[in-house]
Amino acid sequence: MPRAKQLDSSDPVAVDLSGDLVPYHPIEDYGVIGDMQTAALVGTNGSIDWLCFPHFDSPSVFAAILDDDRGGRFQIAPVARECRSKQLYWPDSNVLVTRFLCDSGVVEIIDYMPVGAASELYSRRCIVRQVRSIRGSMELRVRCAPAFNFARSEHLVELSNGGVWFRSPEVTLALGSDVPLRIDGAAAVADFRLSQGDEVSFVLGDLDAASDDLHLPPDLQHALLMMTVKYWHQWLSKCSYRGRWREMVHRSALLLKLLTFDPTGAIIAAPTCSLPEEPGGTRNWDYRYTWMRDAAFTLYSLLRIGFTEEAGHFMTFLEARCRDLNPDEPLQILYRIDGGPVPMEERIESLAGYRGSGPVRVGNDAVNQLQLDIYGELMDAVYLYNKYGSPISYDLWVPLRRLVNWVCDNWHRPDDSIWETRGGRRHWVYSKLMCWVAIDRALRLADSRSFPADRSRWLEVRDRIYLEVMNRGWSDKHHAFMQSFDGETLDASSLLMPLVFFVAPSDPRILSTIDAIMRSPDEGGLVVNSLVYRYNGLASPDGLPGDEGTFNACTFWLVDALTRAAKVDPSHLNDARLMFESMLGYANHLGLFSEETSVTGYALGNFPQAFTHLSLISAAVNLDQVISEQQGRESSQ
Repeated sequence: MPRAKQLDSSDPVAVDLSGDLVPYHPIEDYGVIGDMQTAALVGTNGSIDWLCFPHFDSPSVFAAILDDDRGGRFQIAPVARECRSKQLYWPDSNVLVTRFLCDSGVVEIIDYMPVGAASELYSRRCIVRQVRSIRGSMELRVRCAPAFNFARSEHLVELSNGGVWFRSPEVTLALGSDVPLRIDGAAAVADFRLSQGDEVSFVLGDLDAASDDLHLPPDLQHALLMMTVKYWHQWLSKCSYRGRWREMVHRSALLLKLLTFDPTGAIIAAPTCSLPEEPGGTRNWDYRYTWMRDAAFTLYSLLRIGFTEEAGHFMTFLEARCRDLNPDEPLQILYRIDGGPVPMEERIESLAGYRGSGPVRVGNDAVNQLQLDIYGELMDAVYLYNKYGSPISYDLWVPLRRLVNWVCDNWHRPDDSIWETRGGRRHWVYSKLMCWVAIDRALRLADSRSFPADRSRWLEVRDRIYLEVMNRGWSDKHHAFMQSFDGETLDASSLLMPLVFFVAPSDPRILSTIDAIMRSPDEGGLVVNSLVYRYNGLASPDGLPGDEGTFNACTFWLVDALTRAAKVDPSHLNDARLMFESMLGYANHLGLFSEETSVTGYALGNFPQAFTHLSLISAAVNLDQVISEQQGRESSQ
């Protein structure tokens, strides 16, 4: 599919509320705001094009990013077409500022959701949009046009004191406004002019049973903003990371907090669904859930930078899932944010998809797949938390021991892999690797805490898995670990072998695997311009049509693997730093990453993605540490 011109913060943005001039902003042209229960995407054109309410996995209210015509949006923007826009976060916070620079003046929109003390002061869960004139005079237009339930439900609009009500079968939302609104079909609209120093606000949220007045007084507007900024400042102050690339690590931490469902501690993979891995393609998935696979990466990253409370909250979520299991019942691959089962995939015919990339999918059929790797990630997370967080209880050990016994009984089965392929089950090397991790961490945990366990059997199975991976996962022909047993193709997940201590970073087998992966796809490798593919889809079909971009987390895995290999070959450290800093250049203007990046630099897949930012934190922490150690040795010589 031909791509529209990529816009960045220095490009002129032709603002048109109909979307005719700039339909479908590039995925990277959005910022995200939230309140740890839901999140909204705000474009550089002042339009909220994605919001599910009241929770991350609720039906959408605005979904213009998935259908520019019918999806629904809430836009505030200058009437003048020739304006530039810039977008930034209020420093060290998740408060987003979109600034319009026109010949007639400068106006900025401050978007946020009240959190902390602000949410206690103002009980409505809401989005606050404060519009300020910084210089000159400017005419603006606001249009709030929800399309409830993925544009499948009709709604009523009615004027009220200080705003309007939007009433749908699923949810009723109220829009409070400092300027008079009028009804235009199913939308609320207004035109207004701001002169230098003027300020108005719009508040969209749930009902306030205590008042019929939707208007937000100016003194309360200021208090909510300051309290919200203070909350984020105080939260980020707990971060212990003081190394290089601190701003990117901080932004990643702020995003992970934003993607946390506060009532349960679950962390979602991304706040969006069905953003394509290939424009015009069908690889469009719903990521508004919690993957067990992310457990170890989440715990490791949070603990490494000092967020023990958040790690503990997520650990509580994981513990509840383990306790919910019936005897001999395997874990689910992913869960709803409340811990319930994820719904099966449903095609949303009412939405066309991002730039026509259909079908739009809600729910995720991967919930029924067999993915053996999740047990390794879970046990690694528990092991890390027990070591660096808080000791686990015997009552948690009991279901964990049952899960490890299940792994011992089932590790030899073919499965659907970490990548959730749909082309049939195989003996994936990464799945076997993580079965080894599951048993290895269980043994370490049992020994460190003197928990009862079937140690002799666990040891025997762990060693058998190790030998199987070494004998059937390794290829003498290619001098690398392969994607599957007795296979012929590479897989980026092999880069995690030294990270989980399956092999030493200096092991010749992993060093030659890294060399093989770093070749271009034309030479059998997986790297293009420092960007890493998960696997070669042509050489190893995954059962899905079309292609995909490079996988951002895999690039950070390669950085991590090179960093560790630098202890054997110091030249790898330069490669790791160059690749890491090059990868940071693919973040958007706010420091956010999607799931994938095209070879031309565009963001692909759901956005922003937690997995990418978790991997960024890990790579940054380890790379910074090794660079500092090397510089310390050099200065002492």
